[in-house]
Parts: sequence; structure tokens; C-alpha cells
Amino acid sequence: MVSFLLGTLSVRRLGFGAMQLPGPGVFGPPRDRDEAIAVLRRAVELGVNHVDTAQYYGPDVSNELIHDALHPYPDDLVLVSKVGGARDDKGGWTPAQTPAQLRSGVEDNLRTLEVEQLGAVNLRLMPQEHLSDPAQRVPLEDQLAEMAALREEGKIAGIGISTATLEEVRTAIDTVGIVCVQNGFSLLDRKDADVLELCRQQGLAYVPYFPLGSAFPGMPKVTDDETVKQVATKHDATPAQIGLAWLLAHSPNILLIPGTSKVAHLEQNLAVADVTLDDEDLSALDALS
Repeated sequence: MVSFLLGTLSVRRLGFGAMQLPGPGVFGPPRDRDEAIAVLRRAVELGVNHVDTAQYYGPDVSNELIHDALHPYPDDLVLVSKVGGARDDKGGWTPAQTPAQLRSGVEDNLRTLEVEQLGAVNLRLMPQEHLSDPAQRVPLEDQLAEMAALREEGKIAGIGISTATLEEVRTAIDTVGIVCVQNGFSLLDRKDADVLELCRQQGLAYVPYFPLGSAFPGMPKVTDDETVKQVATKHDATPAQIGLAWLLAHSPNILLIPGTSKVAHLEQNLAVADVTLDDEDLSALDALS
């Protein structure tokens, strides 16, 4: 698999996202722990060296599975996490945006993954209007300053930013320097194209979440599109593979982290490396925007 730099770390463009390893709603233990462990080990066997996680997936569950499956880690494995969120005791998603909470989140990741440094940590921003607690409305500059302090202390190798506007990404680049952006982007949802282009110009990794759309109402699903299905039939591939292959072809700085809790689905995702879209395919898919 072709690689791209995540800061100074070389990672293959097809990675693995651990969000689907915990139970339903990214909460509680996995439905099948043995299968979850097998997925992680098979991913590494197939060449994945970029695993994306978060302490609040579960909470704790994803990191514990990664540790149990892969520790001691391969020398080239890059573990990337995110901070800025938490879970309540019912599985609800809550903000954790203060500098103290960001630091605690990084240190929790280090502890559960049993590493001295994370390859990168994404600051997951939450829109100010969604924060009912005034204490959570922290200036971006203060958040970035704490992330920079953690980098200076050697606890993280690189800083990333997630769910960020173009202005916020520019601020992060200018004030602390970042290695990646995690925003929503797919073949059918290209509203973040300006951020992707900025990252391309700056040589920064862009890691799209919802790369195939989402089950959320109102978000188009790539796998339901008729043109995508036609291209999939032409290549004897699945619509999901075509959606992922388009992202890889669309910009060289895109890193993919498709997640799954099944080995067979993992192997299908990683087989995208063997799908080559021709000019006719790309023209038809590009026209869908």
C-alpha cells in the first residue's frame, strides 16, 4: 500500500478505525471480543500501520482491545487518538473541551494503550452553540496551547484537529503546526473541499470520517448511488470499495481509516488497494458532486 507522511511518521494510506469495535452506539463491550481481537491482528498482518482510536470509544473498550491484541506493538505501528469528548454513564456523548480535560484525555490514552507517546492526537472541536456549559466554551488558542505543551513534553508526536472549519484549520496551522485534519468528506458530500485543498497545499494528511456517508438522516449514502453501483459492477467490486477507491484517487494526502468489527469486512475494505479506477470511472464519479 502507498504511504503518506503523518508529520514525520510514514503511514500507509489504508488504515483502520477502531470506532466500531465496542458495542452498539460505541458503548460497552464488543458483541464478540475474540472477533474484535482477530480484526486488529489481521489488519496488521495485511499491512495496516495506522490505527485510529479514542479513549471515549466504549469508553476504554477500543484502547483495551488494541492493547490486548497488539501489545507489544510493531515498530512501525502509529497509534492516533483524539480528545475533546467523553461519555456519560448511559452512553451519551459529552464535551471535554477544557485544557485540563484535553491533558487528562491524552494521559488516559497513554495509560490504557501502554505507550510513552502517541503518533498524533486530534483535538475534536465542538461548535460553541452546542456547548450549554459555559466552562466548556474554551478559546481555540487555549486548547491548541495545551496540545502544544503536550507535544513539547513528548506525550504526542503530532497535533491534529477534527470537525474544524477552514478558519480553525488555518489558525491551528499558523499557531502550533498540525499534521492532520479529520473532517467529514465523501464522494457525495464534498462541502469540506476547501479544507482538503488547504491540507493538500500544506502537505498535511486529511483523514475523512463518514467516507461512505452515514446512517444519519439526511446524509447521502455512497453505496446507494446508482452510478457508484454501475462502476462497482464494472470492476467486480462492492459499492463501498468504489467509494473508498474514489477517495484514494481524489487526492494523494487522503488517509482512510474504515472501521469494522468483522474480519471478512476488514479484508474487503483493504482490498480497495487493488481497485484502480480509470479516467471514465473518475469522470462519472466526479460528476456526482
